[in-house]
Amino acid sequence: MSSPDLSEAERQAVLEVVGTPNLSMGPKVAAFEQIVARRLGVQHAVAVNSGTSGLHVCVRALGIGDGDWVITTPFSFVASANVLLYERAVPVFVDVEPQTGNIDTDLVAEAAAGLTKGGRAAERWLPRRGVPQGGSLKGLLPVDVFGQPADFDPLKRTAQQHGLPILEDSCEALGAEYKGLQAGCLGDAGVFGFYPNKQVTTGEGGLIVTDRADVADKARALRNQGRAPGDTWLEHTYLGYNYRLDEMSAALGLVQMQRFDELLGKRERVAEWYAEGLARLPQVETLPLAATTTRVSWFVYVIRLAPEVDRTALIHALDGEGIPARPYFAPIHLQKFFVDQFGFQPGDFPVTEDLGRRSLALPFSGVMTQDQVGLVCDRLAAALARG
Repeated sequence: MSSPDLSEAERQAVLEVVGTPNLSMGPKVAAFEQIVARRLGVQHAVAVNSGTSGLHVCVRALGIGDGDWVITTPFSFVASANVLLYERAVPVFVDVEPQTGNIDTDLVAEAAAGLTKGGRAAERWLPRRGVPQGGSLKGLLPVDVFGQPADFDPLKRTAQQHGLPILEDSCEALGAEYKGLQAGCLGDAGVFGFYPNKQVTTGEGGLIVTDRADVADKARALRNQGRAPGDTWLEHTYLGYNYRLDEMSAALGLVQMQRFDELLGKRERVAEWYAEGLARLPQVETLPLAATTTRVSWFVYVIRLAPEVDRTALIHALDGEGIPARPYFAPIHLQKFFVDQFGFQPGDFPVTEDLGRRSLALPFSGVMTQDQVGLVCDRLAAALARG
């Protein structure tokens, strides 16, 4: 489905680290944090060992905890909701808008008003069960889906009206822009992921960005076993985690960031080839771009199939031709754990469920050639024609 875009420079950078005694907590992590912070124009960058770890640390750093309610999206990778459960907070899902798949900001505003009012107005938005008594709304967690930022101006208005922090899950959107502003930098804190299929990879890894010194300080402590500034090696002010990024991964990411414009440009070119090749297929819809998206950062290439297409049969047909394809995303609220814990049911979030039924991820990476993209498009066209 994807392949990392690595050059000899990345390989040499990793080998250089292996030749030193500094395999953890060394200069490469600091340099990686600095290059990302400079590129995005933020005050603080905190490297961690995954995007999930980064989101979890931010939930803690923003003071979200037991029984608190956080408005978020059911159309995402499951980690964006799981990190709330780690702290026994309650994900309050609202549906997404049908074009981009990003969270519906009108519904966010309605939900925030209802949850703040309480009583029956709050019950409309809360899960059917599994919600502790005495909770209150404590934050917003939008996700920048498929490398396209959520609509942040109305989200910020809602957050300001109710005094809520915004945690931006930008794990799929490094380099994307919202009205000329960098994704990941639009809320109180943002998180990027660097898994091998991402725009920039460290193998495994993630990074928190924020202009809030309190969030950055808490995040640095939590990623390092809870050691606050001034703590010795065996002192732990907070309950923390081993969420550190290692030096080899940071060295890889440092070179990737030096190639950042090249990497994004190559992905944009592959996305353009796909758009051209798929334009002839009436049963396929490519990702619409919002007017507020001044730059999309292509993470995956996800198409939407016409309702009459049997997606499962299509996946099997493509697999038989040597073309991998996957559903993307499966709605979070219909995952077994969330059904068991909170009582969600089919029909709760119809737009999310429709997108979940019709979305299909095609092979995508910056190292794909035009011939490879053409082959995927041709095999897809033939499979659709066969029905």
